Amino acid sequence: MTHEIICAGFGGQGILFLGKVLAFAGLEEKKEVSWIPSYGPEMRGGTCNCSVVVSNDKQVGMPVVTTPNVVIAMNRLSMERFEPTIVPGGFLIYNTTLIEVEPQRDDIKIAHIAASQIANELGNVKLANMVMLGALLKFVPIVKKTTVEQIIRKQLTGSKQKFFEPNMKAMIAGEKNLELET
Repeated sequence: MTHEIICAGFGGQGILFLGKVLAFAGLEEKKEVSWIPSYGPEMRGGTCNCSVVVSNDKQVGMPVVTTPNVVIAMNRLSMERFEPTIVPGGFLIYNTTLIEVEPQRDDIKIAHIAASQIANELGNVKLANMVMLGALLKFVPIVKKTTVEQIIRKQLTGSKQKFFEPNMKAMIAGEKNLELET
């Protein structure tokens, strides 16, 4: 199975980190992977997204994802931009805290979660990316949760080590609060 994923939102929401964690976890599991970031000139607040490909069975031919089978949308602009590109039968997960409109497609699987609200309740709105990752992996097992935990531990070293436990709590909260739409 090949997962072609777009992670999208505003700069500062941890979009690139989310994608990088997926890519490194796939690599750790000996899968073929690619990760390509794309962001505007603004450091925080501008739009950003990344293309992630994780494949169990074939080499990654093109690292830029144009027709994803998974889209993670953290804000309305991202959902409006990428929802139309999802392949029929694909999966959209979106953040209802920042997206007040419903998706328009009826030929894809859809899930939603109030990721930013849950992260805020956990004490740090910047954990919304990990809330979303926990929710995603519950429904679409791209990589193992234990592998993701290893990768996050490796990424958060030194002074960032204190963020490991909050990230794990955010992933668990995402897993518990995911809502699938029919």
